Amino acid sequence: MASETVRIHPQTHAKLKQLADEVGESMPDVLERAVDAYARRRFLESLNEDFAALRRDPAAWREETAEREAWDVTLRDGLEDDR
Repeated sequence: MASETVRIHPQTHAKLKQLADEVGESMPDVLERAVDAYARRRFLESLNEDFAALRRDPAAWREETAEREAWDVTLRDGLEDDR
């Protein structure tokens, strides 16, 4: 596994070590999972901001909902109801 050096605060290192000890994983693995979780959170926050901006524009929001309605009719297109 290739590695890079990253400077972190001593208190962050202590937290990382504690977490790694608690879950029985290596510090690099815990750090990777933490960064991935943070990236997902940032992605979702950005997506929420984009949708909020879209909703503030009535014309754009009408266009968005109209497109969703158009696609909704395809959800069961050609499928038999098994019930």
